[in-house]
Amino acid sequence: MRIIGIDPGYAIVGYGVVEYDGFRFKTVGYGAVTTKADMPFVKRLDAIYSDMKTLLERYKPDAMSIERLYFNTNTTTAIDVAQARGVILLSAQRNGISVYEYTPLQVKQSVTGYGNAEKHQVMEMVKNLLALSSVPKPDDTADALALAICHGHSAGSLYGKMAGGKM
Repeated sequence: MRIIGIDPGYAIVGYGVVEYDGFRFKTVGYGAVTTKADMPFVKRLDAIYSDMKTLLERYKPDAMSIERLYFNTNTTTAIDVAQARGVILLSAQRNGISVYEYTPLQVKQSVTGYGNAEKHQVMEMVKNLLALSSVPKPDDTADALALAICHGHSAGSLYGKMAGGKM
């Protein structure tokens, strides 16, 4: 199963693509979609959509794992991130990719085994699980890979059924 993890944002959208066979993960690619602060917001959304479309066509994932948004302080930022997340979800829908949402707590639990893990612990586990030489940068990219790993762990039993028990 090929999974693209997405850490949504409007300045930086982290992405990470992994293959998961039910036992181990293989890194396919990762990086970040970025937009410039001086761009009009609607142009930033257009750039995110366009870049996501290109990524989805290049990597052809079976599933998209994306962070469920939760904001309790800055509502302006929350609205802007939600709008960016909307164009990301639209790109998945237009490419026929199933979308799965996970909270930060679920991602931490899945990647580290501890729901209250600190960010650096999650990043180190991402590096170890994917046998990377260093933690991917920017942080949004490591977060996206953690989301992809989370979906692999969560969908593992379903994947086994879909593959006829062959992993």
